[in-house]
Amino acid sequence: MAYPGLEITPPFFEIGPKAYMFGSELVDLARRADALSRAFLVQVIITPQCVDLPLVAREVETVLVFAQHMDALERGRGVGSILPEAVKAAGAAGVLLNHVERRLSRDELARTIRRADDVGLATMVCGDDASDAASVAELGPNVIIVEEPLLIAGGTRDDHGRRAIAAANEAIWRVNREIRVLHGAGITGPRDVYDVIAAGAQGTGSSSAIFTAGNPQAMLEDMIKSVREAWDRTH
Repeated sequence: MAYPGLEITPPFFEIGPKAYMFGSELVDLARRADALSRAFLVQVIITPQCVDLPLVAREVETVLVFAQHMDALERGRGVGSILPEAVKAAGAAGVLLNHVERRLSRDELARTIRRADDVGLATMVCGDDASDAASVAELGPNVIIVEEPLLIAGGTRDDHGRRAIAAANEAIWRVNREIRVLHGAGITGPRDVYDVIAAGAQGTGSSSAIFTAGNPQAMLEDMIKSVREAWDRTH
């Protein structure tokens, strides 16, 4: 692996395996993502389960590998917890935090972001809407994922949802213009990817639409290609 630092350059795309895919099958998909990232000049982030971090990290060159979660604890006691130093040692470049399936309290989120900063991990933090994302921005993450919970795993993004992209961007960038903003949820195929990027997102991503597809690698290619096409058309 050879990470290009922790700078995340738009446009970018996040692959969220959740618990859909693991082991050698996920490694194969990560390798394909690496090739697609280079071919289309789209930065790709993948979030394997912690047990798969070293497997994936040693097989990719341009893809950034983020853990799905970690805890704010220090070295010592903590059976069942995920130590930041261990995430870093496993080859991760960063960590996903506060997903709707793994919520953190405000205090815990702030402590976990600080621990990530301490060990040199980038942070990608979820928020539900413009107001929530602006609050998250005050904690200083590298990336904010704006995801309306009702859209996750198959909801449909309407015209109002597309207009909300600009509002969320503005709310975040009033706090910190350096934060990258990914708009996810409701991404069911390449057309959704195109529409979200064209509406002003710096990045987007998908979980279920990729991993429940008949051919996940083909779906991934179509989505990453759509990121590039939308970005080139609107920038």
